Amino acid sequence: MSVSNAKRFLKAFNNIEYSLKTRYSFNRAMGFSELIRKTVSLNYVVRKYEDDLVDYGRLRNAIIHNNNEDIVIAEPHESVVENIEHIEKLINKPPLVLDTVARKDVLICEANAKMKDVIIMMTKSKYSNIPVYDGENLIGIANGQKILDSFGQFILAGGKADVFLSSVKIEDMLSSIDNNDYYLVANSKLSLEDALNAFHGNAKLLAILITKTGKMKEKPLGIMTGKDVIEANAILEKY
Repeated sequence: MSVSNAKRFLKAFNNIEYSLKTRYSFNRAMGFSELIRKTVSLNYVVRKYEDDLVDYGRLRNAIIHNNNEDIVIAEPHESVVENIEHIEKLINKPPLVLDTVARKDVLICEANAKMKDVIIMMTKSKYSNIPVYDGENLIGIANGQKILDSFGQFILAGGKADVFLSSVKIEDMLSSIDNNDYYLVANSKLSLEDALNAFHGNAKLLAILITKTGKMKEKPLGIMTGKDVIEANAILEKY
């Protein structure tokens, strides 16, 4: 026996409501519209489908009678059901960064590498974000723009270009950066939704390095950069 559109809609709706309240520790008595408003800043999928979800909260009340889901008084259109099921899937079973947009051939360099060698490495590989390790410990990510900024400051301070290239080490540049909010280290279960939340919430974020459990001393499994955001959005659209 096929399941009615109303039953499919209610199942997806209830799964979304339960998942969001549980994930963000909201009161179970909170109304659905308020739940969506409070979750917009926390969840990429909710933010993207905010208007649809608010409408679906009203539709849910129109489908059932006196809050009794056994008494269905309306059947939603198939397209509406497919959309809410799509949203529910994105929230509860999102694709992982490591399975989709992450580049797995992660190029790394040693902390004592000279700036000249790092720049050559970037030019040959065409990668502008390269994790830097001191032994097994990640100390930062070499970024092309930050190297250029560092080079400019070095020249303005009276330094010579050949000295910068041949004598300055990448670890010297990284140690001079005031904060490390331009990159994150995350575990292998990082979803596209959470990654997009991270990029949305931090305009300075350039890269997310994926390791098994998200620890700095673990082998890098993949890397996602800002240029992957567009592809990530496209994947979620088709997911």
